Amino acid sequence: MQLSHTGWRNRLDSEMAFLLSLVCILFLVDPVLNQDMPYEEYMAQIQACPQECRCPPNFPHAVYCDNKGLKSIPKIPPYTWYLYLQNNLIEVLSGDALRNATQLRWLNLNHNKITSEGVDEGVLNTMSHLAHLYMDENLLSSVPSPLPASLEHLRLSRNRISKIPAGVFIGLDKLNLLDLQGNKLMDDAVTEVSLKGLNNLVQINLAKNQLTNMPLGLPPTTTQLFLDGNNIEKIPVGYFKGLPKVAFLRLNHNKLGSSGVPKDVFNISSILDLQLSHNQLTEVPLIPSGLEHLHLDHNKIKSVSGSNVCPVSVDAVEDTINESSPRLRYLRLDGNEIKPPIPRDIILCFRLLRSIVI
Repeated sequence: MQLSHTGWRNRLDSEMAFLLSLVCILFLVDPVLNQDMPYEEYMAQIQACPQECRCPPNFPHAVYCDNKGLKSIPKIPPYTWYLYLQNNLIEVLSGDALRNATQLRWLNLNHNKITSEGVDEGVLNTMSHLAHLYMDENLLSSVPSPLPASLEHLRLSRNRISKIPAGVFIGLDKLNLLDLQGNKLMDDAVTEVSLKGLNNLVQINLAKNQLTNMPLGLPPTTTQLFLDGNNIEKIPVGYFKGLPKVAFLRLNHNKLGSSGVPKDVFNISSILDLQLSHNQLTEVPLIPSGLEHLHLDHNKIKSVSGSNVCPVSVDAVEDTINESSPRLRYLRLDGNEIKPPIPRDIILCFRLLRSIVI
């Protein structure tokens, strides 16, 4: 039987409609399969998306509520893993709004108006999967407590924090990054008691606080220690013996004079990058063999010589580079009272040196 022109057209339209419906089904199902999310959960998540927020169908575990001028947190869907609430006017971290969001992995609350009093009691501790908590640029006066044991990164920079509650970090064995820069922490707030529990910490940022002494109680796992912009005047003898893994140390913009820096205090094998810019040093401290980058700009250093700073005898440095050769590659000395040229024994000592700024 032959179809008329109209029949062929109707059949073609029917087939096109079927193909379009199939594409729509695939569009809905494919993200679910990619996200390893059951279809029922997917639909419940999309349908529960707050009207103030955006829930991308191809990334159903994420809810974007950033830059919306929100004064409160809307009720969050139950299958949310990534919640973005930064750049709003939120004052309260509400347990009611987050009651169903028990699967959160990532919570960004940067640049809001949340106070310590505005954090509902226990609201964070119930998030048993939360790994990343960002609360930079709020109005917190204390580190929030209690915190979930699942936490890996905690960023609380540029708040008004002057207190770290005793025991707040106990049980946080997964925490490896703690950012407290730009707060109001003084020496009595950063102690062995307040830092107890940071058993696997790798990076701690205490820059731009009100410290006058090197902090006590840092865990021996610390690899990156940032203390720029404080009022530290001296480093105790043997301070870094308790930090055998420290590799990146920043003490820029403090009040360190050479009398407050024991000559061999930095003589530790793990250190790779040492920054002492904008202090009051008059001498170059002893440079450990493994150090690769040294920043000494904008101090009061008048001279430098290989015999004083070379970690080995200049005469003992071999012509060929081997494992025992000093590893310094970058040296910054500008902003001092040193006049070129660089002494020849510096060049002879540090054979790997590629850049000197003077």
